[in-house]
Amino acid sequence: MVEAGGLVGPQRNDSTTMTVRHVSNKVRYVSKTIKKTRHKRRRDHHHHVVPRVPKVLQELFVGCREIFKGPGTVPLPSDVNKLCSILDEMKPEDVGLSRDLQFFKATSAVKGTPRVTYTTIYQCDEFSLCIFFLPATAVIPLHNHPGMTVFSKLLLGNMHIKSYDWVDPVNSKDSMPPSQLRLARLKADSIFMAPCDTSVLYPTTGGNIHQFTAITPCAVLDIIGPPYSKDDGRDCSYYRDHPFSAFSNGESAVVSEEEGDQFGWLEEIEVPENSEMDRIEYLGPQPQIIEPCC
Repeated sequence: MVEAGGLVGPQRNDSTTMTVRHVSNKVRYVSKTIKKTRHKRRRDHHHHVVPRVPKVLQELFVGCREIFKGPGTVPLPSDVNKLCSILDEMKPEDVGLSRDLQFFKATSAVKGTPRVTYTTIYQCDEFSLCIFFLPATAVIPLHNHPGMTVFSKLLLGNMHIKSYDWVDPVNSKDSMPPSQLRLARLKADSIFMAPCDTSVLYPTTGGNIHQFTAITPCAVLDIIGPPYSKDDGRDCSYYRDHPFSAFSNGESAVVSEEEGDQFGWLEEIEVPENSEMDRIEYLGPQPQIIEPCC
């Protein structure tokens, strides 16, 4: 169900619903007591009203199940276009969000570094559907997506995105000291404002290493295939970027001075403190899981 207040969960016998609001610069679910109006009940008291699943959300879910084939695979260009066409049409209301949420109206200054909150709509071995909530000035630090294809749809807000690709993606990080600088090509360094087109990154192209910085409170829907898995070698690494001109590492022969601003040096770092996130339960519309017939 979608109300002006935001995400609303199924009604329970204690006349309570669960909704979302902005509390202490985080998105949280809180209890809200409502009054029930007595109506004459039908004899068929076993009848249940199933919340309507937005068509575009169901199409997105079905598309993901068809497109993502597991580790070591990348969706075909035609499948990427199909998924992008669905995502480009998505609105906040399709995942139970409302522009009227206090979170997206917050204008007061936040002391310290605001934390990012996320919720998972669905996850399996092949892909995951997640929403990230970033208060104004919040940052998801520069990080990578090893072996993954990621679709990002900015649902609400204004966000600065900076992304890189390795110049030499074949050069495995396993053969390099963690502190060694590695050359990367700048793919994006721009402000995105919702609604905007879907961004896609691939295992070695499209800006696989990226950073999000919220200018206003933001909500971004991410589809990640396959999801992070430390056990399967898809752990997240974090980086600090340095201007190309700051170091001379023998690369000036292949990168001219005029091209220098299109490159940067990335240094792998320990997990930064501002990478920690708060997780909340997803109570928006749930896509219907329909198993194929045998």
